[in-house]
Amino acid sequence: MVEEGGPLAGIVVLDLSRALAGPHAAMMLGDLGARVIKVEQPGTGDDTRGWGPPFVGPDDAPVSTYFLSCNRNKESIELDLKSEDGQVQLTRLVRASDVLVENFRPGVLDRLGFSMERLHELNPRLVVCSISGFGHDGPEGGRAGYDQIAQGEAGLMSVTGPSAAEPTKVGVPIGDLLAGMHGAYGTLSALYEREHTGKGRVVRTSLLASIVGVHAFQGTRWTVAGQVPEPIGNHHPSISPYGAFACGSEMVQVAVASEAQWAKFASVLGLDPEDPRFARNADRVANRAALTALIEEVLATGSRDEWLARIGAIGIPCGAIRTIDQVYEWDQTRSQGLVVGVEHPVLGPIELPGPPIRFDAHPGEGAAGRATHLPPPGLGEHNDSVRAWLDGLGTGS
Repeated sequence: MVEEGGPLAGIVVLDLSRALAGPHAAMMLGDLGARVIKVEQPGTGDDTRGWGPPFVGPDDAPVSTYFLSCNRNKESIELDLKSEDGQVQLTRLVRASDVLVENFRPGVLDRLGFSMERLHELNPRLVVCSISGFGHDGPEGGRAGYDQIAQGEAGLMSVTGPSAAEPTKVGVPIGDLLAGMHGAYGTLSALYEREHTGKGRVVRTSLLASIVGVHAFQGTRWTVAGQVPEPIGNHHPSISPYGAFACGSEMVQVAVASEAQWAKFASVLGLDPEDPRFARNADRVANRAALTALIEEVLATGSRDEWLARIGAIGIPCGAIRTIDQVYEWDQTRSQGLVVGVEHPVLGPIELPGPPIRFDAHPGEGAAGRATHLPPPGLGEHNDSVRAWLDGLGTGS
């Protein structure tokens, strides 16, 4: 094993998860320097190895770009957890790990003989990150969790899209990703607590909890004000003008979040900031359609880039709507370390979306993050090296 440094250097993460929520949580820990050992079903591996198109690479060894998105900085070992050898090796791995990440349906680990109680008998210091679809208990705790189903059940689709007649999912599996993020930060909290107690604990989250947990003002609109939110497309339900506006054949996004900003914005567009229909934010929200029509009429007189320059010059937040390729070609994206290069065992040198966290170095030290990133592993690529490491530890069976 190559020591890569980072805040979690020395922490070993056992990744029993598949698909996206659990693998994303484990990848986040790997980005921070933890050693992540991914256990996969022999012959087939993680489900996402077969998710595509797109696939890249040779026809006899196609690689799913979906798998590549959530498995960097990991090693892969194949284990049949229902076999005697699989049970022995999993027991050894549990004893040697600091964290276990799993997103089986509730009850699966118990049936395999690795209940939470058993895991902590094997390793009292183990932190278990358990991610489910709708929670591990409650009247629907046993339901399978898939992102789009959870987006609908957790209300997110009801506030996304152009209208209530067209509920729309988010363009990425946001429920899975949020569950992974919440699982990772819960895990870090439990690792910190372990420094004081000497004991690990179980951290639980779910797709349902993670989506409800980010309802933000849409949630309090109902819980406090008794309003049921509905989608209004690319505009903010409580602030105006705040959204995307047609600028000829292109779009300009503007965020006017205060009365002072409104006065500046109205002036640069040649509108009357004291017009009684628009003088206060509440007025602008009530008369959104009329205000949007006026704004788009003015924006049609110039190009998108011209208006972005003029609006930006007066300090009003604004921007374009970039396609994914434009985002990764953008100098600002690359300046933030959001693209990382790795050497893939099949594909050779490739670029991946990078981790969203950076660490400043202490005076006289190098960067505090992982020094280099590892490519997503081939299936079973580390079978021998992981077993050899366990042998060296003498973890027994």
